[in-house]
Amino acid sequence: MTPSSADAATTSAYPETQGADAGRRAGIWTLLVCGLIGSSASVVLLVEKIALLKDPSYAPSCSINPVLSCGSIMKTWQAELLGFPNPVLGVVGFAVVTTTAVAVLAGARLQRWYWWGLLGGTTAGVALVHWLIFQSLYRIGALCPYCMLVWVVTVAAFLATAVRLRRELRLPLPVAQYAPTIAIGWALLVATLIAIRFWDYWSTLL
Repeated sequence: MTPSSADAATTSAYPETQGADAGRRAGIWTLLVCGLIGSSASVVLLVEKIALLKDPSYAPSCSINPVLSCGSIMKTWQAELLGFPNPVLGVVGFAVVTTTAVAVLAGARLQRWYWWGLLGGTTAGVALVHWLIFQSLYRIGALCPYCMLVWVVTVAAFLATAVRLRRELRLPLPVAQYAPTIAIGWALLVATLIAIRFWDYWSTLL
């Protein structure tokens, strides 16, 4: 291959490499943002839960109206699924997500088993989130604003991890290939379920 043809080949390949690098960075930044938001929301929920345990008459800051009512949720058994406040899981889990993102942005090369472990953890988080969505909508009948933030970033962290695995390990993960579509579709579906479930209340505000 002549120097000119080699340069041409390098130039033609560069946009693809650049695009891949940009995709990797976007995925890691997504993990970082999800980790920070999830950690913050979990810490606030844990602080509010402790305050409620100290004073049963305490009104959490996220108890806004009959529907957006953290207090109603915090007093249920579903809020302590494993025998301790659910936000503890969030504090630990999102700390791992945040640390992972920071490490990769700092140049760390994490092993394949670690990414599989993170995918397993975020998958478990997604399963728990959907159980909590069902409980909030159809058993408790109330919503927690901070919890809904956790729902969103948990799903986003799962998708970002799946995308990372697909890019780095060349795994045929359909959920990663269609991550943006899945994220948008999921958000619209949950928003629709919330609108339908509490329509009697929302309609009084119109």
